[in-house]
Amino acid sequence: MSIDFDAWEQRLPGLHVSALAVDLDDDTVVFDHRPDLVLDTASVGKIFLLHRLLTEVDEGARSLEDTVTRRPVEWMDDSGLWYLLQADTLSLHDVAALIGAVSDNAATNTLCRVIGLPIVQEHTRTLGYLDSGLDDVVRWPRPPGAPVTLSHATAADLVRFVRRTADGVDLSLASTDTLQRWLGAGMDLSMVASAFHLDPLAHYGYDRGVWLWNKTGTISTVRADTGLVMSPTRRIAYAVLANWERGTDVRDEVLEAMRQAGEVLKAGLKRE
Repeated sequence: MSIDFDAWEQRLPGLHVSALAVDLDDDTVVFDHRPDLVLDTASVGKIFLLHRLLTEVDEGARSLEDTVTRRPVEWMDDSGLWYLLQADTLSLHDVAALIGAVSDNAATNTLCRVIGLPIVQEHTRTLGYLDSGLDDVVRWPRPPGAPVTLSHATAADLVRFVRRTADGVDLSLASTDTLQRWLGAGMDLSMVASAFHLDPLAHYGYDRGVWLWNKTGTISTVRADTGLVMSPTRRIAYAVLANWERGTDVRDEVLEAMRQAGEVLKAGLKRE
């Protein structure tokens, strides 16, 4: 089973796609399309913030039991859950869990203040992700002079991040497990992951023979999905990033195309 990304872009003028999927155990490329193209990835870059937090935990500079109090300026609704909660003070673990599970904007802003956005950006570059990163905190309306994207990435960088996380290369065993659990709680299965028909509230563990963790990004001109999908015998790291022109309404077509990419991954998991 294959997928024609060129056909997506030809059928939907103004669409730009960066995609890559790799079987981690035999290095088979399941699909690829302009994997080095830098695109807007909306909330996907929050993974670099979570990674930096766990690096500092591994270094002994922080504990996930440390607490932090959200400031009024960091309050953001729309994406997340914290804005509906009464508690203003949470542990760093719970703040990060909110980011992994529901891409929480208020939690992102609070954790960025605690860690420091420049530190996250330098950490990302040090790890070798030169074409990807978290660009800003979440702001609305965006003030003059602020970065135009929350994050940017290439499919190649994101697949490398997923691979290194799956293999426990950069973090301790405990932190690697924690990061995967946070991302495994992600409730957005509307994109590539939709092909697997998993329980959106409980898929960190085998469901229908598939185990998934992922991070997505969504704004009006972006759909992005990256993660790891596993069967008992195969592990595939993937990233599918789609950007389109403001003012065009191609969201439904893009979501269907991303689902098709998920179907290719599903077939890849069954490969002998």
